[in-house]
Amino acid sequence: MSETRHTKVLIIGSGPAGYTAAVYASRAMLEPILVQGIEPGGQLTTTTEVENWPGDTEVQGPDLMIRMEAHAKAVGTEIIGDIITDLDLSERPFKARGDSGTLYTCDAVILATGARAKWLGLPSEEKFKGFGVSACATCDGFFYRGEEIVVVGGGNTAVEEALFLTNFASKVTLVHRRDELRSEKILEDRLRKNPKIEPLWFHEIEEVYGADNPLGVEGVKVKHTKTGEVTDIPCKGVFIAIGHAPANELVKDTLETHMGGYVVTKPDSTETSIPGVFAAGDLTDHKYRQAVTSAGMGCMAALEAERFLAEQED
Repeated sequence: MSETRHTKVLIIGSGPAGYTAAVYASRAMLEPILVQGIEPGGQLTTTTEVENWPGDTEVQGPDLMIRMEAHAKAVGTEIIGDIITDLDLSERPFKARGDSGTLYTCDAVILATGARAKWLGLPSEEKFKGFGVSACATCDGFFYRGEEIVVVGGGNTAVEEALFLTNFASKVTLVHRRDELRSEKILEDRLRKNPKIEPLWFHEIEEVYGADNPLGVEGVKVKHTKTGEVTDIPCKGVFIAIGHAPANELVKDTLETHMGGYVVTKPDSTETSIPGVFAAGDLTDHKYRQAVTSAGMGCMAALEAERFLAEQED
């Protein structure tokens, strides 16, 4: 028989927003339950050096998330390794169904499900996923020691991945459909000074090709965005770094969204279009998408949830 658990505040997601919300909700004596989701620790678990977290000149992303989880536990949060597969926000108490079969009911919910990597959508990309095509340099870069690699994208993620991959690869080709990067200037400077990285402007991936037995990437065909000319680039690995999309599957049909699926919150608030439902971090933030801003929103969500619950008792 499936178990039913009730909590005043259910936190869905376990990145900086979720764990910070948990710390604040626990300190407010709300005894929150946090359900970690499919990727405990969120996107920071797939990064290496984090150099912009206040108080740490440099910290490894996974280590930072382990510390955050420990902090949330220490102040009293119950952390559960489950995945919410269905969320009913039609009435209070809200109901969330876990992949484990557990039904979680709550008086307020804080959504901190974050975002996931975007893909190009090519059949050949899908074919070689996990066999030379990846969206996580820190997960898979080690496998390409001494090899030539292609990185796709032009923002912070792409530049960070390209720089990281120079620790392993003999050469990194950065394929970008424009001729200027959207990354922070300090990252761009590092990229331009790195002799292992060669930017390829005004190009996009047309096809990933390789061997079938065993399955493995041997190169990519890239097309010039202005002339249409197609060129071959031999490589053993292709890293897709074209940004992220909000993980909104639970709420895209029930909450107001904008800007490609990000959950809408009220100005200077984490309140969503349904009272008692709060959203924090990359699920709602299409502008900054930083660990520190996610943590700040997690704090806001917990404080607003506490106020909301107090008003219900009046």
